[in-house]
Amino acid sequence: MTEIPQPRTGRFVVAVNPCAAFSVKHSSGPRAEARLRGHGVDPVMLQAADYQSLERAVDFHVEAGIDALVVVGGDGMVNLGANALAGSGVPLGIVPSGTGNDVARTLGLPRHGPEAAVDRLMAALASPPRYMDLGLVAQAGGSKYFAAVLSVGFDAVVNERANRWTWPRGRSRYVGAMLRELATFRPVSYRLAVDGQGRRDVEAMMISVANGTSLGGGMRITPDARCDDGLLDLFVVSRLTRLGLLAVFPKVFSGRHTGHRSVHIQRVSSVSLEAPEASGAVGYADGERVGRLPCVVTVAPAAMQVLA
Repeated sequence: MTEIPQPRTGRFVVAVNPCAAFSVKHSSGPRAEARLRGHGVDPVMLQAADYQSLERAVDFHVEAGIDALVVVGGDGMVNLGANALAGSGVPLGIVPSGTGNDVARTLGLPRHGPEAAVDRLMAALASPPRYMDLGLVAQAGGSKYFAAVLSVGFDAVVNERANRWTWPRGRSRYVGAMLRELATFRPVSYRLAVDGQGRRDVEAMMISVANGTSLGGGMRITPDARCDDGLLDLFVVSRLTRLGLLAVFPKVFSGRHTGHRSVHIQRVSSVSLEAPEASGAVGYADGERVGRLPCVVTVAPAAMQVLA
């Protein structure tokens, strides 16, 4: 059982990705701690054997009362922070050290060293508060917030495969998994309802509901999305051949795919997503598995303060 340090009200709490940042090869956690201490902050450092234990520890401290939560890791750690802090008024600081870091990209945060990221979040403390929207995905088993993107279809199955791999890191892992999935992937028939309008059937390779600009470590699926406009961007890639999909995807890294006839983007407040049970369609939010469809995704405007 993970020991939870006793809360120190008025402190920074730093939660570190249990899968990477405190391992022998990853020094982001200790470096972030050292930089915070250099700024005169005495942080409570949270380490745990797994995400579930870390979530419990973070929730414990948030409920006790803290000034800020800092997460060290990738989008999965931002997701943990978002679900702990949504609506609380406690700000989230982000020290990117994951494989994707797409929330950090959307917010324009430094991604190449914990020291620069800590300096940025400390500077933000002296600036007017900045808020970002969150997405809320509701399923039969409950609801959960996300900060970047929820996806079903091709991106989700690529995530399923990429999450089983330990190498390579970053964007290369996603691209490699994508190439492997291309051999067998088939489009899925979805039923959508957008902003309470009538349901429509769509045969699609991929559907994303985006709060940010990118997924998969910099794939700019919705390059014009804003995380503070009170809306989400619905991204649909309709039926394509494998060669067609392979031709479109490289353009996503530069955002040049938006003019393709099979790519459709619209700003929305809510989306209902259904798929035949036999399709096995699952959703991924911020790179974390949220389970099978159906689901309803809505925007939660200005739900979280960020130190950015």
